[in-house]
Amino acid sequence: MSAELPGCHRYLNRVAPPPLVPVRLDPSLPAVWCKLEFLNPSGSTKDRIARFILEKAWRLGRVKCGDRVVEASSGSTSIALALACAQMGLKFLAVMPEGVSNERVFIIRAYGGDVKFTPAALGIRGAIAEVERQGAEPGVFLPKQFANLDNAEAHRLGTAREVLDQIPGGKVDAVASGVGTGGTLVGLFEGLRENGCRIVPVLARPVNLTRAPEVECCSFSARIPGVADSISEIFSIERLPGLLTIEVRDEDALATTRDLIRLGFPVGPSSGLNYQAALAVLRHLNDPTAQVVTVFPDRMERYFTTELFKPFV
Repeated sequence: MSAELPGCHRYLNRVAPPPLVPVRLDPSLPAVWCKLEFLNPSGSTKDRIARFILEKAWRLGRVKCGDRVVEASSGSTSIALALACAQMGLKFLAVMPEGVSNERVFIIRAYGGDVKFTPAALGIRGAIAEVERQGAEPGVFLPKQFANLDNAEAHRLGTAREVLDQIPGGKVDAVASGVGTGGTLVGLFEGLRENGCRIVPVLARPVNLTRAPEVECCSFSARIPGVADSISEIFSIERLPGLLTIEVRDEDALATTRDLIRLGFPVGPSSGLNYQAALAVLRHLNDPTAQVVTVFPDRMERYFTTELFKPFV
């Protein structure tokens, strides 16, 4: 028998979908259609997977009031889960490698969550191993964001349908996103394709030839948090036929993020990465009618003490 969700959580699910808006940083360049995912309740697109996975587990009786949710995450997923657990009467433990920005830790703790650090040298895999150890205890639920196919389902059933409703003509030619868990890119691609879009999936990959002094572990680049290499069990080339990989220098991603902030979009570094990749795809398609979609995944407040904000200090 399905369990009734807590009243406050049902209410939060009636929040209006984040808008999809055309963003043009330079009048000489095309506009990119950007989903403002930082407007979700916890400030990131990860609200979608946190709600989807926990609600499904609740209805199936796999998690109940008072249980503990444990996840490996360097930031946004942990924040989203901490918020959802606060709404649902669940405990939460975030396991993350040492070296993440303090802002993310503060937000998790403010929602009542706990934080356990693993050695930075072990990266996110060290955090995942600790989560598996915790999962052997009774009353513990593991969302497993890097392996749980419901991650992509949240975007296939939710984000993709919103994009189709919001974009002119319901036409999308390409979708660009960095990959951490892979859920956003896989879910958007599958949801848009099954609704008739002939779509190019685009992996936005940050590159950095030099090691930055402030290392955000477990990333392709030390300077673009949350975009990770060879961890996802959701992302695969087989699920993304025609995949195009766009490499973006992390300096350009950070500079673009600052430009977006000055334009009034309070975003983090992955938004600059995604925007630069989407622009490159528009040039690649060489079609003035092409509509390329990307996401602005999270808010800037969780990066105040990182390299992103050094020019503003």
